[in-house]
Amino acid sequence: MNLLEQLKMVTKVVADTGDFQAIRAYAPMDSTTNPSLILKAAVQNEYRSLVEKAAQEARAAAGSSATRLSAALDLTAVAFGCEILKIVPGRVSTEVDARLSFDTQGTLEKARTLIGLYEKAGFGRERILIKIASTWEGIRAAELLEKEGIHCNLTLLFSLVQAVACAEAGVTLISPFVGRILDWYKAAQKVDSIPAVEDPGVLSVAEIYRYYKHFGYKTQIMGASFRNVGEILELTGCDLLTISPELLHELAGQEGKLEVKLTPEAGKNAPLDRLKVDEKNFRWLMNENAMATEKLSQGIRTFAADLLKLENLLRPMLE
Repeated sequence: MNLLEQLKMVTKVVADTGDFQAIRAYAPMDSTTNPSLILKAAVQNEYRSLVEKAAQEARAAAGSSATRLSAALDLTAVAFGCEILKIVPGRVSTEVDARLSFDTQGTLEKARTLIGLYEKAGFGRERILIKIASTWEGIRAAELLEKEGIHCNLTLLFSLVQAVACAEAGVTLISPFVGRILDWYKAAQKVDSIPAVEDPGVLSVAEIYRYYKHFGYKTQIMGASFRNVGEILELTGCDLLTISPELLHELAGQEGKLEVKLTPEAGKNAPLDRLKVDEKNFRWLMNENAMATEKLSQGIRTFAADLLKLENLLRPMLE
C-alpha cells in the first residue's frame, strides 16, 4: 500500500480544499473549507454557476444591500459545502465570518444562520462543523453552540492554552496549525528549513495530543496547515489530519512502511500537570506566546481580506 492508504488506516484523512474534483480523487472521510479556499474555487469558471445561484437567491432577499451581501456570502459558503457533502461520507467544515472573531453574539447568530441554510438544503447538523477562530470570544460562542447541538471546529489554533480552553468548553474538534507555526519559526530563526522531527508545529500538535489523551478529553484533534509530507508522517496516529490535494497526491505516490507516531497510551502515561484556563490566564499566556498571538491575528486578517475579495466578486451580481 502507498503511504496515503496506510495513513487512512490509523488516522481519519480530511481534504483541505474547495475543489470537488480533488475531493473525489482522494476519497477523504471529511472535507474542510475556509474563506481563502472558497475564494480560490469561486473564481474558477467551473464553479461560477454555484456563485451565481447564491447571488441570485440573495438578491431576492429582503433588506439592505449590506444584508443581501452578507446573505450572498453565507449562501456561497453553504453551496460549496452542500456539493462537498454529496461527495464525502462524513462532515464538512464551514467557517464563520472572520470579522466576527471577537464577537461572541455575532458568531452565535452567524453559526445558527449557516446551520439553518444547511438544514433547509436537506443536510442535518450532524454533518456540519462550524469553524470558529480560537479567540476567547470564539471559544465562548462554541461552548454555547455545542449545547444547542451545533458542532464546532475551532481553527487558527497555535498554542496549548487555546487547545485546553477549547476542550474544557466541550467543542467537537480543534484544528491546530502546523505549517504556519513552522513559517514563524523559520522567519524568527532565519533558517530555510527545520527537520520534521524538530518542527515546532509538529511538536505543538504532539503536545496537545498528549495532554488531551492524558486528561481524557473527548475533543478531537485535527492537525492542519501542512507544508510538507514530513510533517504529516510525524503526526501519524493523530485523530484527524486535514491535507491539501497537493500533499495527498504526494502521499499517494510514495511507497514504504508507515510508522505510527502518536498513540493514546503514550499520552496517558505522560507526566503532565493540568493547565489552569480562565479568561485572565488565557489572555496572559497568549500574550506571552508571540508566535501564537501573531499567527492568530495574521490568520484572522488573511481570512477577512479574502472575504472582502469574495464580496467584491459577489457585489456586481447583486445589482
